Amino acid sequence: MDVQTLRAEAFKALHEREGAFVIPNPWDAGSAKLLASLGFEALATTSAGLAFSLGRPDAEGAMSLDETLANARAIVDATALPVAADLENGFSDDPSGCAEAIMQAAQAGLVGASIEDASGNPDTPIYSFHHAVERVEAAVAAARSLDFPFMLCARADNLLHGQQDLDDTIVRLQAFAEAGADVLYAPGLRTAQEIRRVVQAVAPKPVNVLMGISGVTLSFADVQALGVKRVSVGSSLARLAYGAFLRAAQGIHDGGRFDYADQALPFAELNQLFRR
Repeated sequence: MDVQTLRAEAFKALHEREGAFVIPNPWDAGSAKLLASLGFEALATTSAGLAFSLGRPDAEGAMSLDETLANARAIVDATALPVAADLENGFSDDPSGCAEAIMQAAQAGLVGASIEDASGNPDTPIYSFHHAVERVEAAVAAARSLDFPFMLCARADNLLHGQQDLDDTIVRLQAFAEAGADVLYAPGLRTAQEIRRVVQAVAPKPVNVLMGISGVTLSFADVQALGVKRVSVGSSLARLAYGAFLRAAQGIHDGGRFDYADQALPFAELNQLFRR
């Protein structure tokens, strides 16, 4: 088998074995290498992390599919791990655009991707139910046309857009499961009760949950016990890095302090990690 197929089979196997796994979210090749050095088994890109690294906002149409896939390719090439992509809304309102995004993602070396029902339009932030399902159906059909297993994750984004309707979110996830999505994902779940409801509602399909949310104290062991299969952290690692950078810079500007260097990774340690 070629390298991409080997990665795809390994990624699929992670979703089929017992227990959960963490799929952290690098925003560039360097952060991908750091995560791989710690022993994580798969990676997923972050649209927000990429946008911030380019000095742009997330979820406002500021990124293109080409830019997203160039970033994904750099992450794919940085390690030997399977990589899935955050493809936002497929960079298209149309189902055919979602299908094309999946095909281009596969050409970039990816072995999985997520398609969300968030439109990027502030007036109507979530696609209508039937349109959202059609988009997932098209993405699934594209994924199934590939000659290796491509894990399609379907996202219901109500909770990220102020629509605190868990019932509608679950109905959407169930429909996405019926449409053939391999993994279901509702970012913004905050409690054990919410997570348990989602896991039970779409069983036996694997569920991804987002952690690294301020105020949420659930551990990996907690969410694994709830039946979650996959745990991602979205933009939280990128935001943590930018937060540390900004606080250090503020210390320089406001107080003339340079003590942030005590918390920095040693040059030699980083250099050695990036030699691998």
